[in-house]
Amino acid sequence: MAETGASPLPSSPPAHTPLARAGEFVWLTARVLEQRRFAYHFLNGGADAVETALAAYRNADEGYGHALEPDLRGPVSQPLHTGHALRVLDSIGRCGGQRVERVCRYLTSVSTPDGALPAVHPGQRGYPAAPFVPIVDDPPSDLLATGPVVGLLHRNQVWHAWLFRATDFCWQAVESLERSHPYEVHAAVAFLESVPDRPRAQATADRLGRLVREHRLATLDPERPAEYPVSAGYAPGEHHYPHDFAPTPESLARAWFTDEEMARSLDFLASEQAEDGGWPIRWRQWAPSTATESRPIVTIEALRTLRAYGRPIG
Repeated sequence: MAETGASPLPSSPPAHTPLARAGEFVWLTARVLEQRRFAYHFLNGGADAVETALAAYRNADEGYGHALEPDLRGPVSQPLHTGHALRVLDSIGRCGGQRVERVCRYLTSVSTPDGALPAVHPGQRGYPAAPFVPIVDDPPSDLLATGPVVGLLHRNQVWHAWLFRATDFCWQAVESLERSHPYEVHAAVAFLESVPDRPRAQATADRLGRLVREHRLATLDPERPAEYPVSAGYAPGEHHYPHDFAPTPESLARAWFTDEEMARSLDFLASEQAEDGGWPIRWRQWAPSTATESRPIVTIEALRTLRAYGRPIG
């Protein structure tokens, strides 16, 4: 009997392609949100379905919770969850309007005295969280949480009072970096990609690229990872590659790497697709559910990166 009530989706990609194998993995293991995102990005699915699935994670305070970012469990809104939600909205062209203005009110309510975001609001206390995510009563401002949010709001031409001090914080934090680690660099690049002062952003990105190469934060030869140190506190083997810093050819970080280095990185990314069709996670795994929920997210981003660089996925 034909199923009724389900949203029709286009036919699946040809069997045995990277996309088809990833699809089998996503339909088997992913949350509804990632299933809808996969359909949107690769099967001509609708943006409304993605937005509806994302709404399940929204709270009355207009922040997002409910383990949207899998390493933070529980219902409470968190800046990292809300940043994740904005990335999803941006990816479907819906990061604007009254919806995002309401999100900005939430961001204002949880900001630190200098107007930026903490990595984790103390409301997380009492709910499970990854052991590498500290929960403190008076958390400081954090570039990791603030940079991507500020960058996305500028990218979508959202103007809100919250942005002024948060942008100033990000400039000060990024321009003062002397030592860093890959996730912090990712956050800095996310800010620099879209902040309005383009000459200043370009100059700062150039300096950041020199820092990344000087401190060997990017694994330039995937066949010799032992030559590149893993940052303190990271899991064994938690390397970051050129494609992680520059997931699209348009990224400011693309200029940090030669064509040969990027080609090796993309070859490695393509080779990482596992037998089950999904891509692995490299960060520390601390609970079975978090790994299960994170792998479809990583898989979608791997496919998007390969496609952005013109690699065949099917």
